[in-house]
Amino acid sequence: MSHSTISPARRALGAAHGAVPAGTTVFDDAPAVANLDPDLLAALRRAAAAAAGEGVVFRVNGGWRSPAYQGELLSEAVAEHGSPEAAARWVSTPETSAHVAGRAIDLAADARAWLADHGAAYGLYRVYRNEPWHFELWPWSSPPPMYPDPSHDPRTRR
Repeated sequence: MSHSTISPARRALGAAHGAVPAGTTVFDDAPAVANLDPDLLAALRRAAAAAAGEGVVFRVNGGWRSPAYQGELLSEAVAEHGSPEAAARWVSTPETSAHVAGRAIDLAADARAWLADHGAAYGLYRVYRNEPWHFELWPWSSPPPMYPDPSHDPRTRR
């Protein structure tokens, strides 16, 4: 989504509600990072420390979000995609979003490529085929299911 399509309401919410300042990494204390689930954040930081040895930086595009911020993202997605059903392929409701719960992070390209190869060692997995940037902590011994998009994830249905 281009900067020009960001709603004034979302811009007004800012970093305190989960907007990510440019250049933020998993080691920064911006609310989008600091408010992540502690286990997820610890796993991300362990993985990022290992990746740094290969010159990879875990830059954050999205992390924890307030319900208000998530609601603005959903409103923008409905406007962009034409219906709540189409928007649900990309953005969950504030009530069901893993981001609002602090259980998901969206990462820049170099980090996601590194995690595709090494993330399982840290319990970090993609769960949506259409969102290669979205990672969650999956601490169980088998990998999580890979859903086509969030609308197929039973955790996002109410």
